[in-house]
Amino acid sequence: MKDDDWPGHLWLEGRTLVHLRSHQPRPSHMPRGPATKTGDGFLNPAMAPARTRSVMILSDAIEYGWLAPEGKLIRILDAMCATGVRSRRWRKEVPKQEKLRITANDLDNKSIGWAKASHEMHPIGDNHNWKPELSRFSREIEGNVEDGIHWITGDANKLMIQTPFQWIDVDPFGSPVPFLDAAIQSISRIGVLDVTATDTAALCGSAKTSAARRYGSIGITDSYMHDDAVRILLGTIARIAAMHDKTIHPILSLFDGHHVRVTVLLKRSKEDASKWSERIGYRIRSSPYHFQNSPEGNYSGPMWTGPIFDREIASRITVERAISLCSGKDEDLPTDWSLTDIEHSHRELERTVRHISESAELLSQEHLLVAIDDLGVAAKVSQIPSMKKIFSALEDAGFKACRCHMPEPMFATNAPWEQVIAATKKSAK
Repeated sequence: MKDDDWPGHLWLEGRTLVHLRSHQPRPSHMPRGPATKTGDGFLNPAMAPARTRSVMILSDAIEYGWLAPEGKLIRILDAMCATGVRSRRWRKEVPKQEKLRITANDLDNKSIGWAKASHEMHPIGDNHNWKPELSRFSREIEGNVEDGIHWITGDANKLMIQTPFQWIDVDPFGSPVPFLDAAIQSISRIGVLDVTATDTAALCGSAKTSAARRYGSIGITDSYMHDDAVRILLGTIARIAAMHDKTIHPILSLFDGHHVRVTVLLKRSKEDASKWSERIGYRIRSSPYHFQNSPEGNYSGPMWTGPIFDREIASRITVERAISLCSGKDEDLPTDWSLTDIEHSHRELERTVRHISESAELLSQEHLLVAIDDLGVAAKVSQIPSMKKIFSALEDAGFKACRCHMPEPMFATNAPWEQVIAATKKSAK
């Protein structure tokens, strides 16, 4: 369904051509923060990195078979698809499409119409059409499949309750909490749940009543508030999953720009679900911080205290892989793109996965997170040395350290706090 604004103007995200509405200005490459909506059908370019990483993780699941064994399909839902960019990127950029059954849903009929029109204008053309399975209640699901994508206009919670999926992406405006219960129920035995939260004021501690109401948590606005935000969201998902006899295994958990984005593997296990609280605790703001089961003193939480990455999967989220899967080929480029646009898109892909693979080992185990800006006072040095020098001193002492994908300069290490202070003082000389 096209409207009077069609075709708008073209933009390329990853390898996928996107029709932007005329009221939306040409996006800048590598935008930061929440975008200002200019009208219906707005595409937020600041979310492009999250969409790129979803392409990479889905491709990894297919290539390495850690979600569906050979011969099994992955039914994947973009629950609030808006302009349909994520669904269309899955369709365009993920190899082995025969493994996928992509469903794109949105409550807004105009958004679905615009998304379908974009897909019709730039089809994959591989004849990958399929018939949707019946719902849990043996009813046919509304909507139709066009060039490999099942387009639905409807309520996301209702759809998820009716239909089983192995992969669900929940990306609402604001808090994802109203959708988590239905999403977790929809994934029956094993599956992936991608969740975005943009209500960062609640998750980071500056909107305390919202944090208490939505997440049952308390936050603190300091150097560790972004890690708190990730862990509070993970803790909320773990709690709701346990209600349905399921456990979570974090694959990739990040604070990126203006939002939290977590990807977890859900598995059904009553025994393991009964132990969910063993990974829940509070961050105590001692020197340094530490996690414990009960609140004390100056604290934030409750939150997830376990690993936030999967070592093997996150280690494959590399710049080379991002370029291979998601960098526009000559045949993908809009006619008005310049060499500068191409260079900027490459740099955006590099930023999207920066520090992920090198931090995979440490963030998949117990670690200490260190805020560089706090080290000067803690170590009593007048000038904070470079991370490179601190890392070298820690490695000389037999420990590991790596920079993390965070808004501020931070690194993770398996060294104790006393060793971090000693390495900082040594590096400052």
